[in-house]
This record gives sequence, C-alpha cells and structure tokens, in this order.
Amino acid sequence: MVLESLGSSLRNVLRRIAGASHIDESLIKEVVRDIQRALLQADVNVNLTLKITKGVQRRALEEKPPAGMSPREHVIRIIYEELVKVLGKPKDFPLARQRILFVGLYGQGKTTTIAKLARFFQKRGLSVALVACDTHRPAAYDQLRQLGDSISVPVLGDPQEKDARKVAKQGVKQFEGIDVVIFDSSGRHSLEADLIEEIKDLAAIIKPEEIILVMDATTGQQAGPQAKAFHEAIGVTSVVLTKLDGSAKGGGALSAVAETQAPIVFVGVGEKIDDFEKFDPPRFISRMLGMGDLQSLLEKAQEAMDQEKAEETAKKILSGKFTLREMYDQMEMLTKMGSLRKIFSMLPGMPGKMSDEELDATQERLRVFRIIMDSMTDAEMDNPREIKSSHVMRIARGSGTSPRQVKELLKQYNMARKAVKGFASDRKMRRHLMKQMKAGGLDVGE
Repeated sequence: MVLESLGSSLRNVLRRIAGASHIDESLIKEVVRDIQRALLQADVNVNLTLKITKGVQRRALEEKPPAGMSPREHVIRIIYEELVKVLGKPKDFPLARQRILFVGLYGQGKTTTIAKLARFFQKRGLSVALVACDTHRPAAYDQLRQLGDSISVPVLGDPQEKDARKVAKQGVKQFEGIDVVIFDSSGRHSLEADLIEEIKDLAAIIKPEEIILVMDATTGQQAGPQAKAFHEAIGVTSVVLTKLDGSAKGGGALSAVAETQAPIVFVGVGEKIDDFEKFDPPRFISRMLGMGDLQSLLEKAQEAMDQEKAEETAKKILSGKFTLREMYDQMEMLTKMGSLRKIFSMLPGMPGKMSDEELDATQERLRVFRIIMDSMTDAEMDNPREIKSSHVMRIARGSGTSPRQVKELLKQYNMARKAVKGFASDRKMRRHLMKQMKAGGLDVGE
C-alpha cells in the first residue's frame, strides 16, 4: 500500500483517540507529538510538519464539535482536514481530445508512466498514440515501442534521428485524427540549458494542452525544488509521482511538490501497467487513515467488469442462484481489480487488519481455486453439490493440486452459497443490494 508506514502510524493515532475515555488538552498535545513523529519519519519537511500539527492543536482545543458529532469524531475530522489541506485540491484531468508533452530527468520513470497514462485513456474509450521525441537516451524508442505494443497503441519514432523537433513535427501530422497524442521528451541528469531549450521548441511545435512533469517519489523533499525549476522554465501544468508504493520519502515528495502549486494528477503505485491512480487528496488521505475509499473501489470494479456479464451474475445472485460459475466470475473480477492489498486499502477499517503475509496467502489461494475450477466439467461447475470423492481425485489430478485444496474450494463455495441464499431471502437486504447495484450502473431488473 502507498505510504504504508505513515498510514500505519497515523491509524494508531486515530485508534488512540477513539479509545480515549475523554478528550482533554493533555491528550491533544500527546496526539500532536505522535503526528509530528509520524510525519517526520515519512520525510515531510519540518516546517510543514509544524504547520500541520499546530493547525490540528489549535482547532482541536478551540473549536466546538458540531451538533451530533462527538469530541473524538471532531478531533479525527480535524486531523483528516489538515492533512488534506496540505495536498491541495484535486485537478480534474479531462477525458478529451488533446496533446500531452511529458518532461522529466533521467531515471524518474517517465517512459513507463507515458504507457500507463495511455492505458488510462484507452480504458475510457479514447484512441491514443505515442511519439518518441527522446532522441538522446539509447534505446528510448525501443522501450516506448515495446510498451506501446503491449497495450496495442501505435508509436512513432526513428532511432536514427537525432533532432527531436523533426520527430515531433511528424507526430503532429501523422496522428492528427487520434484523440490523445502523448509526446515523450529527452531527460538529463539535471535541468540543463540545452534541455530547457529543446523542450521549449517541442512545446512550440506540439502546442500541448498539458505539460506533465514526472518525478520519482524516492527523491523526497528534493522533488519540490526540481518541480519548481521545471515549472519556472517551461510552465509545467501537472505532476505525476512515480514509485510512491513503499517509498519512505513519499511523504516528503508529496508535500514538497504540493507546495509548488503544480498539481499532482496521478501517482504510480507499482510496476504493472495498471498500477496507476488518479491523485485525489481527500480520497488519498482517507485511505491512508484507514477510512476507506469506496468511490475508487467502485471505479476499479466498473473498469474490471464486463457490464453484460456483471448484470447477468447479479440477477442470478439476487434470485438465490449461486453456482461455481458465479463464484469464478467474482474471483475473475477481483483479480482484474488488482492486488488484495490495494482493494483492502479502499475498504473502511480494513488496512492493518491482515498482514502482508496473510493477504499474499489469500491471493495465492484465490489463484489456486481458479485453476481448480478450470479443471472441472460444465456439469460440476453448474452442480457443485454433485461432486463426489471420485470427482475430487480427478479434479485434483487435472489441476495439479491436492484433494485437500479441492475440498477447501468446495467448503468456501458452500459458505458463500449460504450467504447468498440468506441475502436472497431477506427482502430488505435484497432491496438494498438492488439499489446499490443500480447506483453502480447495473440493470438488475425488479
């Protein structure tokens, strides 16, 4: 999970508040010291840490809880609001026809991020093309082409051409009919005069709606001065932070870039092409504090599911029908949504409930269950209660698993079937589920 260490420390602070017998000045000051310690360990700037914690302390001691809110809830809300305030307001990245120019220093993850953004637009129905204007780094074109091929996006470039301006002009002309055209640019080890000049020339040719700076979150507080220097030189409109997963300096990078007023629009949270998220400060802080992010979870589910198949499965479940086929479909959708660790981070109260080892073991168990079901016949998938001992042996041999693992799958299925049957027979719960599914865009009838 993103900034897991900081999130874990802050969640401990919230648990301390929630478990306190009463809220007084002494507790507030102790909580403020705990928050300071957590932020400094995450590499957040000292002055900014003091600004956040002074704001928390002043408001917690001076403000009265609103009607209907307990003193504990009031203090927790203040902590949440002060953290969100630091990161600024979310920027709405348009899903529209546009040209985008990417800039950044060497080793920041720029080329991979370009492919991730291309995939982001592609999943939302827009046509995308990439232009390799990095004519300095050896194999830059080859890397971009391989990434483009992996997501079926066309890539224009010429490994023999040393003039990035010529490649940019060709890209503008060739991809005129494409919705989103993303241009890579050369990096350097530092922001040198010739790099600035080249990027300015590219911007004049491309006329981009967005100039996106890619920063490595492990840079920590130095991300701030770098973002500011790029912004002053070429007018950066947005920032993407990469390698935010597991970075001890991520808190420093987030807060430092936010201070430059160049909005962070996306964050890279893993190596896979889909490990890329829109950056929304309220949602981000909510997840980090263990309050969940159900909106992002719903968006991921909608991206992962086949609408027709999801509606069909939902109708079957609501009618009380639940075979191994429905269970398989649910597991498949869950797998497409990403790791269980990421999904759990979006559920209120779930971060920290299971260790990384337990989550990895559960993920592996789901993978094995799908392999087992792939070895079953249609009759077995449709009538799992008809599976006898002889069937278990054959399924185990066919899937390369043990009879014990097959029986474990059947046990999990029976538990899930009973739960579904309970939902279907509970009219109040059934109406609630139908309402929730319709709100998520599923047509489940009446």
